[in-house]
Amino acid sequence: MELILISAIVLFVVSYTKMVDFQELFTKNERVVSLLKEKDYEFYAMAKYGGDVNINTLFNRRIKNTGIILIVVLIFLLFNFTWINLIVGCLLVALVYKSDYSNLKSYYKKHLQQIDQLLPYYLKSIEILAQHYTIPVAISKSINTAPEVFKSGLRRMIEKIDSGDSSIDPYMAFAEEFPVRDSMRMMRLLYRLSIGAQENKQEQLLVFSKSVSSLQNKSREKMYAARLKKMESKTLFMLVVTGGGTMIVIVLAMMMMLFGSD
Repeated sequence: MELILISAIVLFVVSYTKMVDFQELFTKNERVVSLLKEKDYEFYAMAKYGGDVNINTLFNRRIKNTGIILIVVLIFLLFNFTWINLIVGCLLVALVYKSDYSNLKSYYKKHLQQIDQLLPYYLKSIEILAQHYTIPVAISKSINTAPEVFKSGLRRMIEKIDSGDSSIDPYMAFAEEFPVRDSMRMMRLLYRLSIGAQENKQEQLLVFSKSVSSLQNKSREKMYAARLKKMESKTLFMLVVTGGGTMIVIVLAMMMMLFGSD
């Protein structure tokens, strides 16, 4: 414990006196540091914090925190080196480094369930707007009233479309950002609706409307199934607790009768 305290003090003095400028160190070696970044780190970070987040600042903070732990571990090993301490130190550094990424990833996966339920109802609003506007305009008008989780992805989609990208890529990028049930298929339908001829629009809207309704039904069924499963688990827990409590009371009563008769 004393060694850890000494290490922390030494690190604070080095940082406070600017003997080592960690910010400048990261800036000068930004290209090298970026090699440590996971391929999907930016994706998960934007999914949690939105498209306006500064990825470099976020990642540099992560590297800085890991570097602090690394220096503390190195100082600790300098005074008390054993192979066990080395292994524990390496595991600690790896744990600190990966914890931020794991938190972002778990946040994203947790919110996929919410996205899975929200997507059909958002697509229904697009269907209503598409009766009066083109698909890009309908999407643009829907952003302000869209669920918060979709807004950054929708803005990126519209920016790509407005910049002249008339391919399916902006729609697929949105589907890849939210890879829930049928998102790929629905974005393909939306794209086909956007490039379809005006005389076929009502027919295409009808196909899109049926798909959205089917998706809404699936979402409701999944929600009801989740509620039923939760109620069943609570009922089972109550039965186990009640049965266990009854058994304990019976055993105690038998023990009291047994020892009382003696």
